Amino acid sequence: MQTACSPFAARSFCKPFTVRGLGARGWGGSEALNAAQWGITGKLYNFGANMDVMIQAKGIEKSFGTLKVLKGIDFSAEKSEVVSIMGASGAGKSTLLQILGTLSTPDAGSLVIDGIDVLALKGKAMAEFRNRKIGFVFQFHHLLPEFTALENVMIPAFIAGRSKKDAEENAKALLTDLGLAERFSHKPSELSGGEQQRVAIARALINNPSVLFADEPSGNLDSKTKEELHKLFFTLRDKYGQTIIIVTHDPDLAKMCDRSLYMVDGQFISE
Repeated sequence: MQTACSPFAARSFCKPFTVRGLGARGWGGSEALNAAQWGITGKLYNFGANMDVMIQAKGIEKSFGTLKVLKGIDFSAEKSEVVSIMGASGAGKSTLLQILGTLSTPDAGSLVIDGIDVLALKGKAMAEFRNRKIGFVFQFHHLLPEFTALENVMIPAFIAGRSKKDAEENAKALLTDLGLAERFSHKPSELSGGEQQRVAIARALINNPSVLFADEPSGNLDSKTKEELHKLFFTLRDKYGQTIIIVTHDPDLAKMCDRSLYMVDGQFISE
């Protein structure tokens, strides 16, 4: 039994955890093994001719009390595609992102990520899928203040059961790629806003996820740092191949993306 703090939710929390031995990296040599690891044999999806689909969501609905926030949303994204979602505050963008990222459950609809019906996953299986397949970057970095930049990046790798040597080597390589080779031992309070967000991005990438979700990732940054961060997402996509879904109010970032969707009152109105 180990104890660690999870940086994956809007609130950090600490609790004991045990990690099942799924191996240090990857998902094995076949999709069948992939599905079997989650205990959901028979839930694999075949997308037919388009085998490049990474995310397929259909009919997503979500209400809070009597307020219907999402009204039958359909959404898809291909492997290595960068998609932005724009819209006014309250349109449902962040709610949709939380559902796509498995942080929230829809009232209705289906969600398949990398061929897996994620809504069929429960408990530990869902937590392990999220830890290994999905990365999150939020507007606020949510770095743990008592840990260094290097330690913050390593935490998801430890949760995934990877060795200290493997996690440290991977974390150092990511931080170096992100221009933070001289900041390994710095705590969040000793970093600039842009550096803190880059550490958060490295943490999101440490387990080589299939999808990276970003919710207003540059919302708290100055113009110059914001521009650098925007370019960074595309550099990372080209190098690591993740599908990246970004919720943003920034039209310049949206224009850089492969596709841009616009939400009004819980529905997409244009692309």
